[in-house]
Amino acid sequence: MMRTIRLGGSGMDVPTVAVGCMRIGSLEPKEARAFVGAALELGMNFFDHADIYGGGRSEEAFAEAAGIGPSVREGLFLQSKCGIVPGRMYDFSEEHIIGSVDGTLRRLRTEYLDVLLLHRPDALMDPEEVARAFERLAKGGKVRHFGVSNHNPMQMALLERYLTVPIVANQLQFSVTNATMVSVGINVNTMSDSAVSRDGGVLDYCRLKGVTVQPWSPFQHGSFEGAFLGNPKFASLNGVITEVAGRYGVSETTAVMAWMLRHPARMQPITGTMKASRLAECAKAADVAMSREDWYAIYKAAGNALP
Repeated sequence: MMRTIRLGGSGMDVPTVAVGCMRIGSLEPKEARAFVGAALELGMNFFDHADIYGGGRSEEAFAEAAGIGPSVREGLFLQSKCGIVPGRMYDFSEEHIIGSVDGTLRRLRTEYLDVLLLHRPDALMDPEEVARAFERLAKGGKVRHFGVSNHNPMQMALLERYLTVPIVANQLQFSVTNATMVSVGINVNTMSDSAVSRDGGVLDYCRLKGVTVQPWSPFQHGSFEGAFLGNPKFASLNGVITEVAGRYGVSETTAVMAWMLRHPARMQPITGTMKASRLAECAKAADVAMSREDWYAIYKAAGNALP
């Protein structure tokens, strides 16, 4: 079975690597069943969703593929996100949060979520209103744990002032080519552009508060600009990744995921693949103990300079 980590202050021990389900709605039913079955065989029973993925179809497709019923549900960790009204606005109102969760529960064919995340910061957020929504959901047994996504430390602290439950996770973009969370700490007190904080020190804040960082798009560069693996624009990086992967006898995909898991923050990366074979490569990374030298070699090959 896959190695586990404690998810923030939830008391839950969950798989080190989570399965992202954003694209599962694009699969044929037979393919979706095979994919979910492969994930469970690997011990990857933590599935990440959002109410906007596929316009809700992704949650429905997952429920159909998993054959969710009482006996199946207890063996799964289900996480979803809410707060984005596609093309219009962000909405953290109590009414919207409650309504979104009810829709997700209906589509996932379950009575509760293990974790609910607020998807992207709402400029009009009233933290007391969010706290009321969370309290209602917790008391009603609809959500067991709560977190955020793409939030900075002050936004988290503002929520924490009013919440009666801990923030257990913050889902953030992070990869070797999008490593500002790490590079800002390495370049402290320098004139380098890498010293400019774009997130308020969110990685260190999460570590201090015991909040699990869940990296999304661990194989992507830029803002949804594509994968860096096998990309000729990242020839030097790919050369080093191949060299490191060879030393451990694993694939390049496994090496990249192992690079992320090497960080002492004990992150829980979210995969994006819909291929069972690649999911298995991601899972294998939990068993790779990457050296400090190899971690820095990959980091620098991505263009992340040391001062």
